[in-house]
Amino acid sequence: MKNKKGALEISFGWLFAIIAGVVIIFIAIYISSRLIGTQQTSISAQTGKQIGILLDPLETGFESAQTTSIIIPSETRINNICDSSGAFGKQIINLEQKSFNKWVKTDVNVGFQNKYIFSEGQTEGKKFYVFSKPFSFPFKIADLMYITSSDKTYCFADAPSEINTEISELNQSNLIVSNCAANDIKICFGKENCDINVDFSSNSVEKNGTIVYFAGDDRTLMYAAIFSNKTIYECQIKRLMSRVGELSSLYSSKELLINGKGCQNDLGSNLGEFSGLVNSLKKSSELEIIKMEADSISEKNNAGVCQLW
Repeated sequence: MKNKKGALEISFGWLFAIIAGVVIIFIAIYISSRLIGTQQTSISAQTGKQIGILLDPLETGFESAQTTSIIIPSETRINNICDSSGAFGKQIINLEQKSFNKWVKTDVNVGFQNKYIFSEGQTEGKKFYVFSKPFSFPFKIADLMYITSSDKTYCFADAPSEINTEISELNQSNLIVSNCAANDIKICFGKENCDINVDFSSNSVEKNGTIVYFAGDDRTLMYAAIFSNKTIYECQIKRLMSRVGELSSLYSSKELLINGKGCQNDLGSNLGEFSGLVNSLKKSSELEIIKMEADSISEKNNAGVCQLW
């Protein structure tokens, strides 16, 4: 019987070769994608560690604010994760980077126990600005760091003169104090209907429909509330208060030591009560009460002959 005209004849050898070729191509694509994913994970982890290293010079102990910038070659999302569990909690950085026009997520978290970063939960861009300020409560606790993307401009409208001066001296291009543009993030003081509202009468910052609290006239925590979301802010406050409690205990032990050498200091009981107070903090609205006690301890220490700090 003759074959039908136009029928396609494929030998078994050719059929096997085609199937084998498809399988090989599929395996090659799969292996390549896995290798790219592994490489991207490694790059993200290394970048996260490098960011931590770049932040170290900001922990200078200077009284004034310090600033720097971080430039990453590819579009990057910095995920700020705060963990308040344990003695001091942990600052965690997780990165997502754009590859072939797609965001590559990784499960690699880079953690630091001695860093306190205030930012949105996710900050996106290629260039990031970081400035830091020392936080004392009443003694030096840590240097707080604020991360923003160069893609966003924050305009401090009608700010008090000392804030205007400090922001201007930072010379950070995405922080301005006048001529706010329509797409800038507008920060107002004593006014409403801005993106962020700072109220010194209640020592609070309202942002995205939520309110958090700072302590007294402390601009260090005020900036922290401005540049971070509520979840990050409240978590970092708990971490900081845990550190305050531990340092209070250390200074109490130091007092016993200097008393034994004949240099009397009467802060021991105050520091013990203060440690218990800060460790019981549940939310930022309780900071004002703790700040009053911190100020009282600071006055007694400054008036003493043998100062503990």
